[in-house]
Amino acid sequence: MQHPLFLESIDERGVARLTLTRTEVHNAFNDQFIAEMTTVLRGFEEDQRVRVVALAAEGTSFSAGADLNWMRAMASYGEAENLQDAEALAELLRTLNFLSKPTIALVQGPAFGGGVGLVCACDIAIASEEASFALTEVKLGLVPSVISPYVIAAIGQRAARRYLLTAEKFSAETAYYLGLVHRVVPPHALESAGDDLIETLLKNGPQAVSECKDLIFAVAERPASDEVIADTARRIARVRVSPEGQEGLTAFLDKRKPNWQGPAND
Repeated sequence: MQHPLFLESIDERGVARLTLTRTEVHNAFNDQFIAEMTTVLRGFEEDQRVRVVALAAEGTSFSAGADLNWMRAMASYGEAENLQDAEALAELLRTLNFLSKPTIALVQGPAFGGGVGLVCACDIAIASEEASFALTEVKLGLVPSVISPYVIAAIGQRAARRYLLTAEKFSAETAYYLGLVHRVVPPHALESAGDDLIETLLKNGPQAVSECKDLIFAVAERPASDEVIADTARRIARVRVSPEGQEGLTAFLDKRKPNWQGPAND
């Protein structure tokens, strides 16, 4: 589907793709962009066909973060109006981060400010060698507040204490070493690297993948307490007796493909 701000599609494999197309402003976002993208992501969540979501961008930049005209308008708002705007962006990032389907960011160019937040809110990120990153808010006398939970979860507190405070630009290679992206590839290989990863994800049980995402959020940063141990035991017991769990185990024992792979998958 064509939007003024991005392209939306779902292919026959169940791969949903959201491509940012505001190339004239380096895919910066404003209030309309935030509202429409949140709506599209919620649609992907509800659509039973969707198994993987890929976030990409056209043009030279992945996303420059907030649109300058939008920031200019926000500067004239009161605190209550600024809070409403900030909550809208927070909801977009929360929706992307907690989407039950696996998400992949394909970063072909620079990602600054909120654009870094979009990358960090995806489960997996692949970057072109031409990509670069910066958390530039402090240069404007602002703070990367709404994106900070996702950025710090991706790169850790120690790296955040450098890059959020300095607003330095860093390369895709540095982003890889920080854990912000999982792989760096030549520009011409970005789409094929994304496709390879998508095919890998499609071989896995869709409900199991969703359960794994929820498991990570439930367990991360928590000690192995009695409560956590009991929760993890309940989860695997429930999944083992689920239709997908039964199909997966039976297929493995019968040395055949599980039904979610379909006849076309290896």
